[in-house]
Formats: sequence, structure tokens, C-alpha cells
Amino acid sequence: MKADDEFHRGRGAIFGRRKGHPLRARQNVLFDEVLPKLALDLTAPAPADLRTLFGADTTEIRLEIGFGGGEHLLAQAEQHADVGYIGCEPFLNGMAKAVAGVTEKSLTNIRLHYGDAIDLLAWLPAGSVARIDLLYPDPWPKRRHWKRRFVQTERVAEFARVLRPGGEFRFASDIPDYIAWTLSRVTASRDFAWTAERADDWRLPWQGFVQTRYETKAMREGRVPCYLIFRRD
Repeated sequence: MKADDEFHRGRGAIFGRRKGHPLRARQNVLFDEVLPKLALDLTAPAPADLRTLFGADTTEIRLEIGFGGGEHLLAQAEQHADVGYIGCEPFLNGMAKAVAGVTEKSLTNIRLHYGDAIDLLAWLPAGSVARIDLLYPDPWPKRRHWKRRFVQTERVAEFARVLRPGGEFRFASDIPDYIAWTLSRVTASRDFAWTAERADDWRLPWQGFVQTRYETKAMREGRVPCYLIFRRD
């Protein structure tokens, strides 16, 4: 592994490779020409009202952290044209797929951050986001790597800061240990309430959920997804 293929942040969000297969020629062009138009500028202060980053008819802002190939992000943006979506992804190939999807579908309600979600969360104003989606994050199954999991007590506090009252943090995983880990850390926060009232509330995806390729593979291999929704009090 080359040094420039790694992105290791001591603060804990991103570890491992940032690159996979070489991009195709068109992906390279879109990455160079389109991504700068969609990318958030974290070197400048965030606008007090994030809706100004989008169209005048934008009703709210939603954030997806680690969107992978972008299937869920792109589908959500298509379904809800009045919502502004911010997608964060540190890996080159996933970001390239998302940029291509935005272009092909002519979506105007997506903005992107190619980098560390910790930096993005720190940039976002308090109470500026209506929903945060974290779908199938890396579970880091070995005990010595648990500190690398994205869901940590300090991260839950950041979610609470950027979410508006009544906003939601939504989490999906097929790894029982990470599901239990997330439940324990989020329910320990006074800022969040788990919304489940019956078993199907975590066994079945929430309305409008779009299955990703990762989830399709997980289910094919016999792993059972779990869907958690936490409300910001």
C-alpha cells in the first residue's frame, strides 16, 4: 500500500485506503470539473442557514455520512427535490460514482464533502440539520480497533449539536456487535430517544429506505440488517 493511498487521522474517523480501482476517463473528467462545483468549502465559515447552499425552495437539510457508491444518497435526492442533501465520503471511487450520478440525473439538491466527516460535523452550524444517516459503517470488528468506529460518545454529542430539535439520527448495520455498541452509546445520551415501539421498527427499514449493493450482498450471505432511528430531544 502506497503512502498516498492511506488516510489515517489520529482523531479517529478515517483509516485505510482512499483509493480503489483506477477511475475511468469520464469519471476523471467529472471528478475534476464537476466536484469543485458541488464541494463544500470548509475553509470558509458555514452559512447560518444551510438552505442558502441550495435552491430557494429548500425546506430542510439532511446529511449522509459515508455514502459508499451513493445509491441511497442519489435516490433520496430524487425522491425529495425540496430537501438539500449533503453527502460525505472519504474514498475516491465512491465520490466519483456520486459525482457521475449527480450529473446523469441532473440533480441540483446535493452538495458533497470529499474527506473526513469529523471536519464536516465541526463546520456545520448548531441545529442546522434535520437528519443524519449512517448506513453500514465499517464495524472494525477486532477489539483493538473499536476506537476507530465512527459511533463514539463524542460523535454522538456532535450529532446532537448539529441536529435540530426533533431531528433524527438513522443508523443501519448488519453487525450485531456494532448495533449493540451504537444503541448503548446513543441511548446513554440525554439528547436522544430511541423511537422503536415494536420489533418491526428495527427489523424493517424505514419508509423510503433505498437498499444499497452492500445490503443486498449482506442479506444474500445471511446477515440480518437492523435499522435504528434516534430522535433529537
